[in-house]
Amino acid sequence: MTVQLGREWFQGLTSAEQNFVLAVLLVGVGLALGGVTAWLVRGVLVAFDVDEAAEGTAFERTARGIGTSTVGLLSQLCALFVFVVAALYALEILQFLPTQQLVVAASWLLPRLFVAMLVLVVGVLVGDKAEIVIGDWLRSIKLPEATIIPRLVKYSILYVAALIALSQLQVATGALLVLLAAYAFGVVFLGGLALKDLLSSAAAGIYLLLTEPYSIGDEVEIDGARGVVQEVDVFATTVENDGEEYVIPNRKVLREGAMRVRS
Repeated sequence: MTVQLGREWFQGLTSAEQNFVLAVLLVGVGLALGGVTAWLVRGVLVAFDVDEAAEGTAFERTARGIGTSTVGLLSQLCALFVFVVAALYALEILQFLPTQQLVVAASWLLPRLFVAMLVLVVGVLVGDKAEIVIGDWLRSIKLPEATIIPRLVKYSILYVAALIALSQLQVATGALLVLLAAYAFGVVFLGGLALKDLLSSAAAGIYLLLTEPYSIGDEVEIDGARGVVQEVDVFATTVENDGEEYVIPNRKVLREGAMRVRS
């Protein structure tokens, strides 16, 4: 009975009024679907521990600064896309869009713009996390001076994300390839400069581990630092004496030499 009355009421409206009712209903459905989409996306991201992975990143701090989080921002972005699509079709029903070509163009652009924005957000998030993880690893192997490496990795990820985002918008691929080649050359050149000491220490460390001129527990003197060897890894040798710990890069051990003290 209620459905019949509603149908009769709707049929009694003018064409413009019917379009207005349909547009309002479509916007309402868009809001509801957007909310459901945000809830589903949030649940999936939390299930995959994206919130924990984003903790401590610059992106997460920025999101917190505007009253949300990485998970919240991604879920809201998906909800916004659903609502914008619904609003676009509502405007078409109301005939507020001047031409059909504009509707077609918007239908082509919106999904690609959404994917591009999503790629950029994920790229920034992954880049921030990679910078933190690599920085912590370098500090754990006593190489805090190689600060350019984490930043190089971060900006490499951001650059690749930007290229993917631009390709979604069908920016000229020729220009992208030229930029990619120039960037790759820059990464190799700067990476070689930044990793020079690291690679030389690693090569020296492999030699020391294979030949074992000294081992843990031996008393040695290296470049004026005398003490008992506590650790030998690929990058550095750790020597301790009277509560003082010396972390000596293996390249310096190979260059300066090590004197083993015999009791």
